[in-house]
Amino acid sequence: MKKRAWGATAAVAGILALAASGGCRPTQTVERQTNDSSIKAAIKTKLAADVNLSTLTSVSVDVTNGVVTLAGPVHNEGEKTKIVGIARAQKGVVSVNDNMQVQAAPPTPAGNLATTPEAVTPAPVATPK
Repeated sequence: MKKRAWGATAAVAGILALAASGGCRPTQTVERQTNDSSIKAAIKTKLAADVNLSTLTSVSVDVTNGVVTLAGPVHNEGEKTKIVGIARAQKGVVSVNDNMQVQAAPPTPAGNLATTPEAVTPAPVATPK
């Protein structure tokens, strides 16, 4: 009975020692995590006011230790530059990783069938004699 109690005590002591050594500790302090969350919220708020709504929902903003990572599709280079500028201007930002991709413009059709002369002019109808 004493051996069983000793084994359980040793197991509990081992678990406590592992927890105390920082084996389960995150890589950021609570303060840094709070700062990163504030930076992310401020960038998203500014983007909501300054860019297209579809861009806002498609661009992800991640912040770790003050490093902002932007990813997702944007409509053009100007929009991409504007988003990077907004992120860089935010207080507390150390650097910005730009992983955004400019979407290719949709191809324009060679001719719109609804407005070609053939589509607009009706074909002659043969009438029985």
